[in-house]
Amino acid sequence: MSQTDEGDAVDLAEGIDHQVAMVMDLNKCIGCQTCTIACKTNWTDGGGREYMYWNNVETKPGPGYPRDWEEMGGGWESDEHTERSPGDLPSEEDYGRPWEFNHEQVMFEGSDEPLRPMDNAEWGPNWEEDEGAGEYPNSYYFYLPRICNHCTHPSCVEACPRSALYKREEDGIVLVDQDRCRGYRYCVEGCPYKKVYYNAMKKTSEKCIFCYPRIEGEGPDGEVKPPSCAADCPPQLRMVGFLDDEEGPIHKLVNEYEAAVRLHPEYRTEPNVYYIPPFAPPQHSDAGESLDAERIPRNYLEELFGPAVNEALNTIERERNRVERGEESELMEMLTTTDTADQYRLEVFDDG
Repeated sequence: MSQTDEGDAVDLAEGIDHQVAMVMDLNKCIGCQTCTIACKTNWTDGGGREYMYWNNVETKPGPGYPRDWEEMGGGWESDEHTERSPGDLPSEEDYGRPWEFNHEQVMFEGSDEPLRPMDNAEWGPNWEEDEGAGEYPNSYYFYLPRICNHCTHPSCVEACPRSALYKREEDGIVLVDQDRCRGYRYCVEGCPYKKVYYNAMKKTSEKCIFCYPRIEGEGPDGEVKPPSCAADCPPQLRMVGFLDDEEGPIHKLVNEYEAAVRLHPEYRTEPNVYYIPPFAPPQHSDAGESLDAERIPRNYLEELFGPAVNEALNTIERERNRVERGEESELMEMLTTTDTADQYRLEVFDDG
């Protein structure tokens, strides 16, 4: 729910023509950060955005970005979406203060010192990359790319007393009206995924905009394109489309096969970014023998994706076995295709 200027309750899930969504296959992510750089160079390169990563890729298990964001609260108390859960405001240190390097000495003063931060670095985005958990030979980790989830019930929208955040009617993208925003940062507290950021130079909040100029074809060539994080991904792990496009992979993965799951569904914001959960080889004994035990603990995946992850993993395993037997599997075809026409379906509706 949200409030109008007159104080009337409004269901944000109503009135959306076609909700845009993204599915990320975690089994393909190699942690290369190409998506992060694509987003950074397009949207957050300077101007008070130095610390911002609208797209980030973090190692799980791990504290993520901002540090320990999963413990900072936010979201909703119940599925009625009438009472928000209290949330905390991340500190500058939680995000990782942008480092100042000794460029002047190294590049212009002839110093023999290597290029390095001028102060001792103690934390930063992606600080604990590839650390993971477990003990050798059964240690494990995987990468988790994150953007704004453009939720069906975004608690950031409800948190704003100025109604500066809103969902677009045509596609459900959550945006910040920069003219209405006064930088109170209640939206930052209210978002349980901590994907709204404060620009101290502009004194307003900013966030991922799902590259809406690209999906509207506003580039110089006039072509409709997926968000930069999806288009630039080397292993093509992101699929983009609309939940009500029944012929597209988004609808089928989410609604038919239920193989794509939401991150932390207990926050009750109903994200529209979904994940294909990760698989890993089985555990091994010290002698190198395969054991009948999963390397990535199922209870940890449940902590991230809720109980629905169990059926999702079972479905994917069943379909993989079908392919191994030489049978066809629509699910496996969707997850392994490299045809961008199938991966990015953004022109299927023409509502005039």
